[in-house]
Amino acid sequence: MMLETIGSAPPERAGSQPLNEAQAAARLGLKVATLRAWRNQGRGPAYVRLGRAIRYLTIDIDEFIGSHRHSPRPNAKPTGE
Repeated sequence: MMLETIGSAPPERAGSQPLNEAQAAARLGLKVATLRAWRNQGRGPAYVRLGRAIRYLTIDIDEFIGSHRHSPRPNAKPTGE
């Protein structure tokens, strides 16, 4: 016999929380217009299109941030000197 719990949803996978444009823009510290422009240019974080709705997964935003991370080089000379 299988027991079914009504109203219970499967637990979210780590990093797969969908965000709308405003939430994704806030997480990146950008304006929604910037995300829209990047999508039109083929840039920015990966996104999911569900009909007319655009969603960003938190894992994709974190990956996008990580791929644009720069570390200073220890022997780099300051520019202008």
